[in-house]
Amino acid sequence: MGFFNFIRRKSFSHGIHPPDYKEETAHKPIRRLPFAPEMVIPLSQHFGAAAIPLVRPGQEVLRGEPVARADGFMSAPIHAPATGTIEDIRLMPTARGPKVESIILKAHPGASQRVLYGAELDVDTLSAEELVKAVQDTGMVGLGGAGFPTHVKLTVPPEHRVDTLVVNGCECEPYLTTDHRIMLEHTDELIRGIRIALRASGTRQAVIGIEDNKPDAIEAIRERLKPEDPIAVQEVRTKYPQGSEKLLITVLLGREVPSGGLPFQVGVVVNNVGTLAEIGRLLPKGEGLIERVVTIAGPEVKKPGNYLVPLGTPLRFILEQVGYFGDAGHLILGGPMMGTSVASLDVPITKPISGLIVLPEESANDHPDRVYPCIRCGTCVDACPVHLNPSRLGQLAARRRYETMAVEFHLNDCFECGCCSYVCPSNIPLVQYFRIAKSVNRERAA
Repeated sequence: MGFFNFIRRKSFSHGIHPPDYKEETAHKPIRRLPFAPEMVIPLSQHFGAAAIPLVRPGQEVLRGEPVARADGFMSAPIHAPATGTIEDIRLMPTARGPKVESIILKAHPGASQRVLYGAELDVDTLSAEELVKAVQDTGMVGLGGAGFPTHVKLTVPPEHRVDTLVVNGCECEPYLTTDHRIMLEHTDELIRGIRIALRASGTRQAVIGIEDNKPDAIEAIRERLKPEDPIAVQEVRTKYPQGSEKLLITVLLGREVPSGGLPFQVGVVVNNVGTLAEIGRLLPKGEGLIERVVTIAGPEVKKPGNYLVPLGTPLRFILEQVGYFGDAGHLILGGPMMGTSVASLDVPITKPISGLIVLPEESANDHPDRVYPCIRCGTCVDACPVHLNPSRLGQLAARRRYETMAVEFHLNDCFECGCCSYVCPSNIPLVQYFRIAKSVNRERAA
C-alpha cells in the first residue's frame, strides 16, 4: 500500500442529521478562564486504574507539577492545574455519579498562568518506546470524550502490524467546536503531534478526516503541510456520528473493524485532533496536561465560546464566568447526543470533557417524558450506523434479557451514539436501556 491510497468515500450508511447549533462558537477564538479559588482533581479521569497521590494535605505545589503517578501501564499521571496548596484528599462527586478519591487544591491568589514545572525534551532523538513513555508522562488521554490513555493507543501489540494513523477531526456532535478551533489556532502543534504519533506507533502515513462543514480547518492544515509529510487531509460528509472511529476507518480506508475488535486489527491507530495537538505542544516542553479546551454553549449562556479551562475547575465557577446562574437541570457534559446530564454544579471539569452545554427549559417539552409502545416503524433500524436492530434490542431490554441482547443481537457493537433514541417516534429511551444492559452484563461477568 503506497502513501495516500485511500478509499475516499464520503460517508457511511445510515446515521442522522441533527441541527448542529455550532454557529455561536465556531468563529470565536479560544479564550482562557481564570483559576477557581478551589479545584477538585479526581484521581480517576481516564479509562483504567486511578492515579496514586504523590502529595499530602498542606503541601504546596507548582502549576504543572505531578500530583499523582500512574498506577501501571493502563493509567495516567495527573499534574497540578495551578500553583497552590493541597487542602485535602477525599471522596468527591464526579460527573460519572459515584464519588471518587480527589485532590482538593486551593489556588494561590494571583497565581500565574505560566507553567512552572517541566523539562524540555529533544523529541527527535527519542525512540518509539521512549516517545510512548514520554506521552504517558504528560498524563495525556483521549480528549475526544473516551478518556482512553493515549500511550496505550500508541502501543501496538507485537503480533499486529499497523500502517496508517487516522486522525479524527470530524467533531460531529451538535454544539461542540473545540476541535474546529484547535485545528485553526493550533495547526502547527497538531502537525507536530501527528509526526510524533507516527513515530511512536510505527505507522508510516496519516490521514486527517474532517467533515465538510469545516472548510477553513481543512484549508489551514493543508497550507501547513510540507510536500514530504506523509500526511493527507480528507474531507468527509457532515453526518452524525461520522466521528466514530470505526465508521471513520471504513469511510477513509475501506477497512472494517471486526465485531468486538480494535483498530489495530485492521492496521490502524486512531487519535483525536485535540489529543495530538496537545501532544505536539506538551511533549517538546516536557509538561503535563493541566488544561483543555471546552465548548460552553446553549441559549442560556450569555458568553458562549471555546474556553481553555484548568482541569479540576468546578462547573459552578465556569458557568458564573460565562454568565449562567441557573441550576444543573438542563446541563450536559459533552455533546447532547452522547454526553451525560449533571446532577450537581460542584463536579469538576476533567480530561475527557469537551463540552458544557446548557439546554433551554423548553427543550424538555420537545420530547415529552411519556414513553409510548414501539410501533415497529423501523425508523431506528434505518438510523443505526452499525446496522443493529434497536427495536428488537429495546423489547429484550424491557424483559431484562440482557445476555440474549449481547449474544444474539450484538449489543456490544452499539457505541451508544443515540441515533435510535433521537428518531424514535414513541420516545423510547433506547440508548439508556442499552447502557443499563451493558452495565448489568459487565457486573455479571465480573
